[in-house]
Amino acid sequence: MSLTAQCRKLTALLLLAGCVAALSTPATAQTAPAKPAAKSASSKAAQDIRTASLEARLAYVRRLLRTSPLVDGHNDLPWAMREEKEKPLDVEAYNLRRTTKGMTDIARLRQGQVGGQFWSVYIPGDIRDSGYARVQLEQIDIARRVIARYPDVFSPALTAADVRKAYAQKKIGSLLGMEGGHAIENSLGALRAYYDLGVRYMTLTHNVTLDWADAANDKPRTGGLTSFGKEVVREMNRLGMLVDLSHVSPGVMSDALNTTEAPVIFSHSSARAVANVPRNVPDSILARLPKNGGVVMVTFVPGFVSQRVADHDAALNRLRDSVAKRYPGDNDAQFKAVAAWRQVNPTPIATISDVADHMDHIRQVAGAAHVGMGGDYDGITETVQGLEDVSTYPYLLAELVKRGWTESELRGVAGENVLRALARTEVVSARLRKERPASTKTIQQLDRKITP
Repeated sequence: MSLTAQCRKLTALLLLAGCVAALSTPATAQTAPAKPAAKSASSKAAQDIRTASLEARLAYVRRLLRTSPLVDGHNDLPWAMREEKEKPLDVEAYNLRRTTKGMTDIARLRQGQVGGQFWSVYIPGDIRDSGYARVQLEQIDIARRVIARYPDVFSPALTAADVRKAYAQKKIGSLLGMEGGHAIENSLGALRAYYDLGVRYMTLTHNVTLDWADAANDKPRTGGLTSFGKEVVREMNRLGMLVDLSHVSPGVMSDALNTTEAPVIFSHSSARAVANVPRNVPDSILARLPKNGGVVMVTFVPGFVSQRVADHDAALNRLRDSVAKRYPGDNDAQFKAVAAWRQVNPTPIATISDVADHMDHIRQVAGAAHVGMGGDYDGITETVQGLEDVSTYPYLLAELVKRGWTESELRGVAGENVLRALARTEVVSARLRKERPASTKTIQQLDRKITP
């Protein structure tokens, strides 16, 4: 028999043996183990990354952020530029291609893998030298000039799709967020003008209670939103501007949720159940977010994430009030008394673990789809240990990996959740613009019963 014929005979025998074996094995025995094996492998991989080293978890997070954008809700760089001592307001002098004095520059943004940023165009609520509008316009101008100065790094963004497009081009999609409804000076026309200049969220108040809304850190006057305040929310819905509820009282939070047709955000707030301070969000509000679709972008302010720091700050404030009464007008005596107290009572340290505790709590009460990040960088003077600047976001996500957050949940908290809220707001706006024109209501008409 030739070698070729022998090979053919051997192949036939092997095929026959395989068929017999297959016929003698029940079908269930062939297929049943497949799914459990795959599931077991997946579970093992998830467990492995949870217990992996920090370096391995960081590598995992960095791979994830190469396919999903990280979007921060609040960075005060424009105000830092305004307040720069040597050359205030000078965008050219505040060179982001170098290491800055603050918490934000291009190298550190790249290291933190930031893909989208809401730049806060904050102005104080107690300006005395002019109306609010002039300063607000200057802050918008600063932010826009920063974005234009570095076209290889920043891309102006007005929509969620713009952020994704910028991210695909390896740029940082840059949106503007106003911090405080005092800037509209009780005018819906001003609100619309700011929207046309690129503003895509407005925090209803800062620290000062308005004619139409109570602030969290000020004495309440309205009990929530007045009729005009609710009209502000409705007009923001029509425009497609996110309603930001950081800084407002729980009454305003509740009234806004009752009024809005679009998702709300908290651009830089944390959970009150974890750190009981007025700037944080109560569980009663968190429980309403799934129906609304909103997002709490957890902030990195030490006094808002650590109860120990919050208690220390409260005690320090009480001491300052006390020594001011004890030594009226004597600044030197007051300074020495406070310094002596601080020597004995050093400020506690807030950590990444504290921030993650807030995220875990919001996840438990509202769901992982309602958690985001709002660092408040360059708007704070003290930082969380391990989250000192914009380069450190991956470390927080690595902490969440250790706590068992899934890949889809990590993508959500990194940026997908807030982009979903913004995209939904745009859909609501498209509908409302067809249903009703721009509101011409005034605060006099709605709140003061004055006939036009």
